[in-house]
Amino acid sequence: MRVLLTGHLGYIGTVLAPMLLARGHDVTGLDSDLFRDCTFVGTPVKLPTIEKDVRDATIGDVEGFDTIIHLAGLSNDPLGDYRPGLTDDINHQGSARLAKLAKAAGVKRFLFASSCSNYGASGQNFLTEDAPFNPVTPYGQSKVDVEHAVIKMADETFSPTFLRASTAYGASPRIRFDLVVNNLAAWAFSTGEVRLKSDGAPWRPLVHVEDISAAYIAVLEADRTLVHAKAFNVGSTTENYRIREVAEIVHDLLPDSRIGFAPDAAPDIRNYRVDCSYIARTLHGFKPQWTVRRGVEQLLEAYRKGNVTVSEFEGPKFRRIDHIKELIAKGRIDGDLRRVSARERIPEVQHA
Repeated sequence: MRVLLTGHLGYIGTVLAPMLLARGHDVTGLDSDLFRDCTFVGTPVKLPTIEKDVRDATIGDVEGFDTIIHLAGLSNDPLGDYRPGLTDDINHQGSARLAKLAKAAGVKRFLFASSCSNYGASGQNFLTEDAPFNPVTPYGQSKVDVEHAVIKMADETFSPTFLRASTAYGASPRIRFDLVVNNLAAWAFSTGEVRLKSDGAPWRPLVHVEDISAAYIAVLEADRTLVHAKAFNVGSTTENYRIREVAEIVHDLLPDSRIGFAPDAAPDIRNYRVDCSYIARTLHGFKPQWTVRRGVEQLLEAYRKGNVTVSEFEGPKFRRIDHIKELIAKGRIDGDLRRVSARERIPEVQHA
């Protein structure tokens, strides 16, 4: 199948791309590659690539593909909060526009990277795909807005599917250290402190990045009738944890570590548990392989290999929001997060 994978150079994309190739799919990437200087371990697989901001995609970019897997966008709450208008512009408007282009070009399927953050602050009960949305961040709101916009486009020629991923974790060439499991393990490995940035009480559904990728492949290869205009919570119902439980797993695997709290640790209103039984019943090819404990073991091995330090994962190389601000300060991207060509850049002041 001919697949256009947007965001193929991001955290999930660099894991999903080689898995798609291994399944025999013909894959092209579309990515502005804002984080090209942020590779941790390994090397992103090389694909035919359209180096472009998703907002600037044209109908010519999407013609000839059977499916678009749309991952590209601002990927976390700090980036979403940085300039909420940009989050709407890129994550919501850009995604809805891409879906319209896809439909006009005759692309048959559109797999959208939605999120369980759609549920936001939702208490203790397990949430199915029918649960009401209650996003509490611009990032979460943008995902809800795309679902509302794109579902209206569904018809006999255009089949969207919404994959609401649980909170991701696990090793990737373009790892994100802001994700809770990755972050707790990095702090413990680097400092000996499993540093909680909240009070540890909120619930989160957690899923390994390889299992997220496997879910995309399962949807891509499923019969259209099983996935047309459907939403799926992606993960395992058994893999819902309180954040403090994750801290305890990390501590157990690094017994010389201690559990502590960041100076600004405070209650987190994001709190949700999700039921993932629908995807298990519907897509028999999707069988998650990872648990949080096994994922932490993988992360610790990757951190040993990469010799990760606090100054790296809390600094501008790997912290998404700080990296973006650094690129703006250096004139490599503009305030709208579009790349600035070398010809357009303002020369740096030379000091004697």
